Amino acid sequence: MAGLIKGPALFLAQFAGDEAPFNSLDAIARWAAGLGYKGVQIPTFDARLFDLDKAAESQTYCDEIKGICRDAGVEITELSTHLQGQLVAVHPAYDLAFDAFAPASVHGQPKARQEWAVDQMKKAAVASRRLGLSASVSFTGSLAFPYLYPWPQRPAGLIEEAFGELARRWKPILDVYDENGVDVGYEIHPGEDVFDGATFEMFLEALGGHARCRINYDPSHFLLQQLDYLSFIDIYHERICAFHVKDAEFNPDGRQGVYSGYQGWVQRAGRFRSLGDGQVDFSGIFSKLAQHGYDSWAVLEWECCLKSPEQGAAEGAPFIESHIIQVTDKAFDDFAGGTTDRAQLRAMLGIDR
Repeated sequence: MAGLIKGPALFLAQFAGDEAPFNSLDAIARWAAGLGYKGVQIPTFDARLFDLDKAAESQTYCDEIKGICRDAGVEITELSTHLQGQLVAVHPAYDLAFDAFAPASVHGQPKARQEWAVDQMKKAAVASRRLGLSASVSFTGSLAFPYLYPWPQRPAGLIEEAFGELARRWKPILDVYDENGVDVGYEIHPGEDVFDGATFEMFLEALGGHARCRINYDPSHFLLQQLDYLSFIDIYHERICAFHVKDAEFNPDGRQGVYSGYQGWVQRAGRFRSLGDGQVDFSGIFSKLAQHGYDSWAVLEWECCLKSPEQGAAEGAPFIESHIIQVTDKAFDDFAGGTTDRAQLRAMLGIDR
């Protein structure tokens, strides 16, 4: 069994802002360390915190970034490219909405926007290597998600074509990650073509089992789909390289179910909550991850429909800390054991009498 889960750590994307201490990497890293976090996951799409273009070109800049975090008292866990990954594959239904994730220079130009996103993903591979990181986190994007529900009936081959194209777009990117010794942990998430275990398997098969195609495990998205998120770890633990610690709750009634009736977050049957306020069995999750030897970071991603991010962050560090299992190297019944030999074993079994 491998070592200890690392943490607590904090994904900075939801906390970055224009006011101190959230407007610079130095300030926000010190704020996170003051709350008890030992690591930070850095969004590469927020220029207030990180310059991805510069990081891909300059080891000096990457050393400065590492120094800022080290001096603040935290480590860098992973780089996040969620928004750029989303833009690797965009169905036309989402073009206008997802333009906001890209520079104004490529708005209204889906091909140019995708080329920008692919370039960003490749730069993040190089930047991760320069920072000494072995994993990153992202989204797959989506071509098939508008056809999630099979009505109208999907023509034969539609989903296979979608996943084939998704793999064609991602394989050259993953090859660059492989060259740099970095995994891509895809957050399995509704709105992406890879939103559960079955779709991850379809993606992985289309990629020919690419070694760098991994999973950023986030149980909140599974609870809202009513998927068995503990069994998921048993099935896919070898592919899990990152962990978003995020809570959620699902309270169906006579008016709403999994789809939650187009309601706002507070009114939804399924909604995200701060750690400990929802229904996710984190004791079970940390136990499963420890059992399977997960030894990377436990990273809080704050998204809550009720509680403030500041309160969620303050409560999150001790919550994660209390769930990290210090894996034992002893068996509880070692005291009752003793040396044995084959003759003793055979005697105990009544053999050779």
